[in-house]
Amino acid sequence: MVEGPEVQMSFWPLAANTRSVARARRLTRDRLAAWGMENVTDVAELLVSELVTNALCHAHGPVGLTLSAVEGLLRCEVEDAGTVLPSAYCAGHDDEGGRGLCLLDTLACCWGGTRTPTGKVMWFELPARTPSAH
Repeated sequence: MVEGPEVQMSFWPLAANTRSVARARRLTRDRLAAWGMENVTDVAELLVSELVTNALCHAHGPVGLTLSAVEGLLRCEVEDAGTVLPSAYCAGHDDEGGRGLCLLDTLACCWGGTRTPTGKVMWFELPARTPSAH
């Protein structure tokens, strides 16, 4: 964990099994509570679970979760060993999957994917400033 006046950051390696999805949600919830960012916890948990699930389903090898906060902006990153960046498409009503990137597009202020030397990172950002009291 990195803490400072301008940036807060935490990283966790996740096991390559389905229990890691619940662990990622719990880690996200706990860290956002510690940072006073409870106002985005529900959305962050949902989107983190989507990215971790996709990493587990479509890539092999280690998965990592990084949360960082800078000046009221939350950034969540999920790293995996897959090399293919996902592409968005509109899922049909009867499709069992294919909604994760649509959720990112709807709920995050921005999102994307970046190739790394060992795979890729999928990320999203949420404004997490608490409203000022009047």
